This record gives sequence, C-alpha cells and structure tokens, in this order.
Amino acid sequence: MKKSVFLGVFVAGVVLFGSCGGNKQQQYVEEDDNSTSMEDKEVTDRTIYGICTAGTAMNTLEMITDSGDTLKLNISGANSLGKVFGGLQPSDRLAVVPDSSGRMALQVINLNTLMGDWVMPDPIDGSAEVGIRIKEGGIAESIDQSVIVYRTWKIFNGELEINLVREGGGDEQEDNRYELLILGPDTLAYRTLGKARDETETFEYNRWKEKPKVDLHGLELEDTGDEFNKI
Repeated sequence: MKKSVFLGVFVAGVVLFGSCGGNKQQQYVEEDDNSTSMEDKEVTDRTIYGICTAGTAMNTLEMITDSGDTLKLNISGANSLGKVFGGLQPSDRLAVVPDSSGRMALQVINLNTLMGDWVMPDPIDGSAEVGIRIKEGGIAESIDQSVIVYRTWKIFNGELEINLVREGGGDEQEDNRYELLILGPDTLAYRTLGKARDETETFEYNRWKEKPKVDLHGLELEDTGDEFNKI
C-alpha cells in the first residue's frame, strides 16, 4: 500500500514539473514575439511598374503593368501635391505607388525622364561638373567623381535608393535613400532621408549637355554640316 502511494506521488510530481516547464517555455516565446520591433519587420515595396498609355488624362493615369494588366488610377491628389514627376507621355515607363485601395496613385515617377546623365558644379571648387549617370537595369555610374563611385539605383515605395562606394572608405557599400523634389526634362533634385534635419542634404542637377565648340579666339564654331568645313 505504501509502495502504491509513493508511486502515485512520484508520477504526479513528474507531471507537475513537465507542465511548469511547458508553460515557462511558452511564456518565453510569447515575450520574445512581443519584443520584436516594427523596424525589424520587412517592409514591402508597393511600387507598380508599367507603360503609360494613350488613355491617360489630366487627372487619370492609364497604364499597362508589367504583368499585362490595364490599370486606371486617379492622380488628382498626386498632381495637387506635386508628386507626379517627369511628365506623362504614352509609351514612357513609369513607377507608381498606389494607395491601399488600389484606385489612386500617391506618387508617379517617369523612369524615362529620370534616366540619363545629370551634372552639377563641383561642390569643392565649382571649376568642373560632376554627377551621376542613371541607366536602364538599375545601373548607376559616377560622372567625373574621384571619391564617390555609384553602383546601382532603384525606386522603393517612391523613394530613390542609390548604392555607392566611397574611395578610401574600406570599400564599404552605402545604401542611401532620397526623396524626389523635382524631375523635369532638364532638372533633377532630391534630398537625403533617414537623417536628422540639420544633416539633410539636397542635390540639384541639370541634364548634361555637350558644350559648344570654340576656336582659339574664343568664338563659337557653327556646325553647318558641311564636311569640307570640318577638321
């Protein structure tokens, strides 16, 4: 009889110990889940890519997406906030950030306008022009810059992200985020994001244009197209 009582107490103790251990483990997992910050969660890129079509009007954007769907979005709000960058021309490639309903565009970027060679006076002495070359396929290159080497670019939720390497910086890559301010046929401006207000920097570029040729006397040479006048 004593033996049966002893076994019963022992089994009950094992079950109780196992139950406590299970509850402790479950509580630990729950606390670990609650400690995960919003910053650690992956942000989804909602950008839609496609081609602008002839159905586009002043307050309506019509585009054929990369998946082959025809999409019509209201862009009146984006227009009023200056969030339609680069103009809207049929056959141009666009990057569009829609709202949660999928019926309105929060931001529209004309990628055809964005691509190309952009330059500004050298901030060191202004004696020359430096800049960035934005190419198809997400490729970026530096223009006459000895310190900064641009590598890649992309649009992420309406922000311009540029990957670069600074010479002498240990070949460490930087992923910098920028807010678009102006994008036109001959003007590009954006400013840094993710920094304190007093550290924000604005970059203002002009479209690179070939300088007119001059002779030894400083006079511009007119290109007449006559092969006999060319040296």
